[in-house]
Amino acid sequence: MRSTMILSGRRIQERLNSGDGLVITPYEETCQQPASYDLRIGETVILPTGRCTLVPSLEWVELPADLGATLRCRSSFARRGILLGGGFVDPGFRGQLTLCLTNMGLEPLALQKEDRVVQMIFHEVNLNETLYQGRYQDSEGVVPAR
Repeated sequence: MRSTMILSGRRIQERLNSGDGLVITPYEETCQQPASYDLRIGETVILPTGRCTLVPSLEWVELPADLGATLRCRSSFARRGILLGGGFVDPGFRGQLTLCLTNMGLEPLALQKEDRVVQMIFHEVNLNETLYQGRYQDSEGVVPAR
């Protein structure tokens, strides 16, 4: 059995260019990291203290059957008290991601559209035959809990 691994930045770019089902649009080269891709937020928002705020990703993401992704708050925002709720994207998902951001800092925090707030780390998924078919498929903008 083959072991799974995290995709490198080079491998992410190869997969995006190969047409095999991995899609990030709009893609921005400055968001590509050595082993992740930084997602940007799709709108300007002020995060009040102590509350979860739903914010859409700017990017539309599509994952093929052999890839899943973990979402992590970028450390520069975590150091300001921002927490990311949720955090896994199943193989077969298509859409914008709704990011659940909670400000645990002492002051409200303004985020600007296109700020790189979340890292998406891609993982290989071996022998997968099931694709995501859930309620959030083809999401556009913020999608609250259903």
